Amino acid sequence: MLRSLGQRRPVTGSEDDPRVTGLRTAVSRLRRELAALPVEFPDRAIAEDELAALAAMVTHGVPEVPRLRGSLLLIAGAIGSVSALAGGLSDVRHAVELFGEPPRR
Repeated sequence: MLRSLGQRRPVTGSEDDPRVTGLRTAVSRLRRELAALPVEFPDRAIAEDELAALAAMVTHGVPEVPRLRGSLLLIAGAIGSVSALAGGLSDVRHAVELFGEPPRR
C-alpha cells in the first residue's frame, strides 16, 4: 500500500463506505459472541452460516439491500431468544438499516 504525503488512509482506488465498515464490525462482533457461547441450540449452524455469508458480502463492496435483509431475518430467526446475543444482533440490525429500504416492486 502506498501513501501520499499527508494522506492517512491507504490508497485503494476508492474510499470505504462507512455503512460497510459498520456492518463489518457488527457482524464480526456477533460472530465472536456466537462462537464464545457455550450453549448449543437447534439453529446455531444456520446463524453461523448466514453470518459467514454476511461477512463475505461486506468484503466485496456494498452488498445488495434485499440480500442483507434476508440474511438478517435468517439470523434473527436462528438466534431466536438467546438473550446473550441480543446486543450483537441489535448492532447488526442497525447496521443493515443504514443501507435503507429495498427497492419496491
